[in-house]
Amino acid sequence: MAGDNETQRIARLTPLADVLARIEALVLPVEPRPAQRHLAMGRVLAEDVVAPAGLPAAARALRDGFAVRAEATADASAYAPAPLLPSPLRVDVGEIMPPDADAIAPLDAVIGRDGRHEALSSVAPGEGVLAIDADIRAGAILRRAGERLRAIDEVILAAAGVAHVMVREPRIHLVQARAGSDTVLEAACALLARAIAAAGGSVLSGELAAALDGNADAVIAIGGTGSGRNDASVRTLARLGRVEMHGIALSPGETAAFGMVHARPVLLIPGRIDAALAVWLAIGCPMLARLSGSRDDTQAATARLTRKVASPLGLAEVVPVRIRAGAAEPIASGYWPLDAIAQSDGWILVLPDSEGFPAGAEVVVKPWP
Repeated sequence: MAGDNETQRIARLTPLADVLARIEALVLPVEPRPAQRHLAMGRVLAEDVVAPAGLPAAARALRDGFAVRAEATADASAYAPAPLLPSPLRVDVGEIMPPDADAIAPLDAVIGRDGRHEALSSVAPGEGVLAIDADIRAGAILRRAGERLRAIDEVILAAAGVAHVMVREPRIHLVQARAGSDTVLEAACALLARAIAAAGGSVLSGELAAALDGNADAVIAIGGTGSGRNDASVRTLARLGRVEMHGIALSPGETAAFGMVHARPVLLIPGRIDAALAVWLAIGCPMLARLSGSRDDTQAATARLTRKVASPLGLAEVVPVRIRAGAAEPIASGYWPLDAIAQSDGWILVLPDSEGFPAGAEVVVKPWP
């Protein structure tokens, strides 16, 4: 590795598969911690969430109506009403069923005459009733370890009486490595901060050297990975830790670097906006998933290409695409102009052992962060 006064140079491009394998070998999930239910949404579960009891504990009405014995309504019709003895109890949705009733007749299916009630139509046993344990069985797994809690899960866990869960929430020190004001880098940092939070992590900020010497679970720095006169993030990593690889066979994003400081992974992302996005998607997301123990797959859809995508053999490539009428149109390759990013709806990955995809090929389209 070059000294502090020398230019950062890339000796070779490491295949993307080798980078991901190295991350898998070196990066460990962070320690679990307990979290209150309402603060855990969006976090990745470290343990299965198990229902402590069955729900409902007693049968309840699923609709407003009259609690009846179903057999008492057999063959009832508007022309031959069936008398209901004793008179049925009127119940509202959610109320506990009376012990002698096994169905809820709709309000318009029962008529009162001279203090007596008659059924105008029949109901089946269990109709309109939420049976014991029908919502949740005691011991049922509500969400599994490795899954990210969704907003809807708060309602489910609250109903099940789950107040606390065990989660993994990686603390990511996100820094802008290049000195000075740079609106593009600042915007890229803001984008990645939101992406990290959406993936279940928390974000710290500060200077690169301090971040490398800090106590976060990982460090991600944007900028300073190339051979420019002001680029020094790789040298800084080499001084305070070790560089596993500098230069990755990924387009865009060839100048990215990965290393370790003690047991903390460090991902150095190029400052060019298209390269920063590509490296985050291809390497940053898998690294964060490893830290959080996530096994959620990124939402993706398949579509057929409207035209050919050509890519250099031996180089993994992230290609932005626009979706129109269910088809994917590639709109940039190599360098992504900002207007191409603005027009795109997602991205596809061309693997290094392929020279691209022919027109009409079915590809997996993943969303932007």
